[in-house]
Amino acid sequence: MIVMGGIVGSGIFRNPSVVAHHVHTPFLILGVWVAGGALAMSGAFIWAELATRLPGAGGQYVYLREAYHPVVAFVYGWVLLLVTQTGGMAAVAITFAGYFREISGVSWNDSSIAAIVLLALTAINCMGARAGSNVQSALMLMKTGAIAAMVVLGLALGGGTIHPLPLLDRPVSLGLIGAIGAAMIPVGFAYGGWQTSTFVAAEMRDPRRDLSRGLVLGVIGVVLLYLAVNVVCLKVLGPEGLDHTATPASDVMRRAMGDRGALWIAVGIAISTLGFLSQGMLTAPRVYNAMACDGLFFRSVGWLSPRTGAPVVAILLQGVAATAIACSGKYEQILNYEVSVDFIAFALAASSLFLFRRKDRGAAAGGIFRSPGHPYTTALFVLACVGIVVSTVVTFPANSAIAFLIMLAGVPVYLYWS
Repeated sequence: MIVMGGIVGSGIFRNPSVVAHHVHTPFLILGVWVAGGALAMSGAFIWAELATRLPGAGGQYVYLREAYHPVVAFVYGWVLLLVTQTGGMAAVAITFAGYFREISGVSWNDSSIAAIVLLALTAINCMGARAGSNVQSALMLMKTGAIAAMVVLGLALGGGTIHPLPLLDRPVSLGLIGAIGAAMIPVGFAYGGWQTSTFVAAEMRDPRRDLSRGLVLGVIGVVLLYLAVNVVCLKVLGPEGLDHTATPASDVMRRAMGDRGALWIAVGIAISTLGFLSQGMLTAPRVYNAMACDGLFFRSVGWLSPRTGAPVVAILLQGVAATAIACSGKYEQILNYEVSVDFIAFALAASSLFLFRRKDRGAAAGGIFRSPGHPYTTALFVLACVGIVVSTVVTFPANSAIAFLIMLAGVPVYLYWS
């Protein structure tokens, strides 16, 4: 549930329409989501092996530190705190607030609701991974049910049909390749998150067994859910209708069950955003804790609760940072450029598997999960990540430049702390 909860957020309810802005046939739209699912599956295999080779707390931070240099790992944690994790969480909290107001009719502003939700989940996760994961499991079951209901009711009552031809919306050209690359940006964002479950490896009873199994099964479940959502959106709305809406899930349910159906899916989206926030609050603070233990951050951030073993100060730090961003409202730009930074880290972490395989790191402990198809599948994953970064830079050059500046600013900060 932690794996699926880290991936399935509010994006799947919005990003099908974003993809349809760039490619306009069922073949291309579903093809992009299949390609994204294959990329996520490949990443799950790679991270499953990395997690069994280095099952300590911190996940991707640990892989980058051990494979390259502490500065690489520190910059990853720096960006996680300032851009990718807290900024994404703040934006999702604001998304939840909008749907919550629509459902409940309360007149509070979005920032106040977002702050309450972020601080409440922070308090829950300070109780430890077990308490946080129980909430996560419950939320994951509820939002999976909401997605399943949307798919079943949309297929049964929404009407429409999928027209498979034409396959392409334009001749094979650089323009088509560019459109597919642009469509992969929201797909990559929607599938991202499988790696966050590795942050809590040290708090699992048997991470070598449970984490590798959870990664693979969790990503398979998400791919099936995402493809089902896109199939029903294409059947009910068609590529053109999908292109012209910003709320495809609500439109599908409105056609299937009227305004009552649209209200129900709004509740589902609100639950989905809560699940994503719970996942972020549960996992990412372990990176900040690992940084503190390495002497690269405030020592107090590394303090663990003697009762639960949770990095309470690290969890509070992230919660306060995400709340500050949510209250400032200056988070839209962060979402535009976080994909490029995320996929740079993915490419580096995946590349570390080549180094660990050569040194046979962690083999003495036994129970190593081996990524199938390595080194070929790993190399393809790295190249795909590079392609998404390039596509993001080309599509959003200004935002990408800001993201890279924030990332590079972590280097002098590392030198100061070290």
